[in-house]
Amino acid sequence: MDQMAQESKQDQQVQALAGVKVLELGTLIAGPYASALLAQFGADVIKVEAPKGGDPLRNWRKLHEGTSLWWYAQSRNKKSVTLDLKSPEAQEIIRKLAAEADVVIENFRPGTLEKWGIGWEQLSEVNPKLIMLRVSGYGQTGPYSQRPGFAAIAECMGGLRYVTGYQDRAPVRVGVSLGDTLASLYGVVGVLMALHHLKANGGKGQFIDVALSEAVLAVMESLIPEYAMTGHIRERSGAALPGIVPSNTYLCGDGRYVVIAGNGDGIFKRLMNAIGRDDLAADPELEHNEGRVRHTEMLDNAIGEWAGRHDLETILSTLDGASVPCGRIYTAEDICNDAHFRAREMIQNFQLPDGQPIELPGIVPKLSATPGKTNWLGPKLGQHTKEVLESIGVTPEQLQKLRQAGLA
Repeated sequence: MDQMAQESKQDQQVQALAGVKVLELGTLIAGPYASALLAQFGADVIKVEAPKGGDPLRNWRKLHEGTSLWWYAQSRNKKSVTLDLKSPEAQEIIRKLAAEADVVIENFRPGTLEKWGIGWEQLSEVNPKLIMLRVSGYGQTGPYSQRPGFAAIAECMGGLRYVTGYQDRAPVRVGVSLGDTLASLYGVVGVLMALHHLKANGGKGQFIDVALSEAVLAVMESLIPEYAMTGHIRERSGAALPGIVPSNTYLCGDGRYVVIAGNGDGIFKRLMNAIGRDDLAADPELEHNEGRVRHTEMLDNAIGEWAGRHDLETILSTLDGASVPCGRIYTAEDICNDAHFRAREMIQNFQLPDGQPIELPGIVPKLSATPGKTNWLGPKLGQHTKEVLESIGVTPEQLQKLRQAGLA
């Protein structure tokens, strides 16, 4: 099927979340990324922004003609409406929009929306079937709930930062706001479960309380039971995976790095044979992971010595031939030039409003019958205000008054 026929077929497909109406009241990452995921699969997302400046994400990181490239990606398929949520007029409009919405997503500090008269109790009263996703640093309850929370702090509190890096250095962070995106993903899971409960079980509307700190803690594997039962505190282990051997990063002879994961029992034997260490492949002490853990340093030295004698491409070719999981450490350039990502449509071409070409990451996950797609890139500030407000009965004269007062 050629590209035009494929695109035409996709245009005719009903997306998985078609008909779901989402009202987004939030800024930056955690709340807006959750609604972004819903928008990519067909939800009608109305994003409410402040009339002056809008979402700060519009001005974050690399800009083109004054607008963030990140904005174009994260806000694709959303409609931008400008309203000053602190004003009674805007709050009344929010209540009308919520009355017709299936989902409201917000990531203000707990209590903020209640102060404005548009919190959970107020909005669920006008729409008993409403689902509200509430994302915050520490959750809606508890002694820390009123603290300002960002991903950097959540990653510390959830245990991620402590185990990241090398033991002889300060803990480090990953290069993205992982706490935000983890919270967004859990939030989307919660929204979809709540929608299912409403439809399949005759349930009622509910709110979903997602804390950034808890979203991080939830992916920390065996961190808690290991401490609770044995008192073990997992420490930083650099590029290795503690207790799973061999799995590490090794310096190649050409100065580049390769990641090799030879920790399955069968994989380990293939790896040892591939690097010319048949003796280690046949050693019964190393047959299972618990034995290999006792000899972590020796095994890393053996693999490292072999890697140091070969360039990266030779290592990848050799280990691929032996069915040993391995890989280069990709830069953004490597990702954009990778044939597999291209074949999987994970790098997609679009145009900015001025005609400038831009590439954006593709959509995950890939649904066979109702795939996600990008209908338009992140909108201009207030681009859809007139369209959306008129749909709930706001007259052109009323909108003009709101704009004159700086409220829309």
